[in-house]
Amino acid sequence: MSYFKTAILLAGMTALFMGVGYLMGGASGAMIALVVAAGMNMFAYWNSDRAVLSMHGAQPVDARNAPDLYRMVGELAHNAGLPMPKIYIMDNPQPNAFATGRNPENAAVAVTTGLMQQLTREELAGVVAHELAHIKHHDTLLMTITATIAGAISMIAQFGMFFGGNRNNNGPGMIGQIALMILAPLAAMLVQMAISRTREYAADEMGARICGQPMWLASALAKIDNAAHQIPNEDAERAPATAHMFIINPLSGRAMDNLFTTHPATQNRIAALQQLAGQMGAHSQVPTRSAPQATGPWNGGSQPRRGPWG
Repeated sequence: MSYFKTAILLAGMTALFMGVGYLMGGASGAMIALVVAAGMNMFAYWNSDRAVLSMHGAQPVDARNAPDLYRMVGELAHNAGLPMPKIYIMDNPQPNAFATGRNPENAAVAVTTGLMQQLTREELAGVVAHELAHIKHHDTLLMTITATIAGAISMIAQFGMFFGGNRNNNGPGMIGQIALMILAPLAAMLVQMAISRTREYAADEMGARICGQPMWLASALAKIDNAAHQIPNEDAERAPATAHMFIINPLSGRAMDNLFTTHPATQNRIAALQQLAGQMGAHSQVPTRSAPQATGPWNGGSQPRRGPWG
């Protein structure tokens, strides 16, 4: 059902984009809008992963300088039937993570130092599994496309306002153009957020199945959500358009589960994971181990440990 809803929302985003182009310039405007969108999506397809990783200061790591983290990601990727993704670490005190890449063969998982310091190994595994689920579902490409179309809608609306819109086919007029300039990007943003929220529930479920313990992820979500409201993520604040990529919204002030949030309410996600744990016969209690220290193997330690999922 989530795939069907996503397809409907994406179709709505595309129709909105073409409609704005038509109102701005008739049939030729719609064609121009289509060409612009194709060009932007082509650029985003090949460069979006590098761009977003650079925005957040992510640095690549491997089996030599982060052996425990590398082993964890490798084992979970194997469980998910995925090739080994690239691994990045962001020097950021807020616990959070995201995945990016145009396909599973060119994917990356990025985690913050705060995530590795504040979560237990089980919780960290749950988060990594969630991001691998996004890769397996091709959500990283989907979210890039929706973000690009949303940006194009805003650009086309402003372009039409500047040039006076379509004067040859009874266009929307000055008042209509002003309304369109405001409402079209807002509508695109709402659709983009709805798609993001739909995909988060799907990634939670698959991620829980990849690591085998839904409550590992549920516990992680509770910790990350609490920290996100207390520890600012300055990189995300400077690039708010990337907020929907993170496992928990890195921006402050997102507490309501409504159309204006990029993520579902965390308590709703935890409730869904608790229900899934019951269906899977998994433990319903959250992990109780202490969080790994900042001197763990991913920060230069020399004693890698096997994860509990292996």
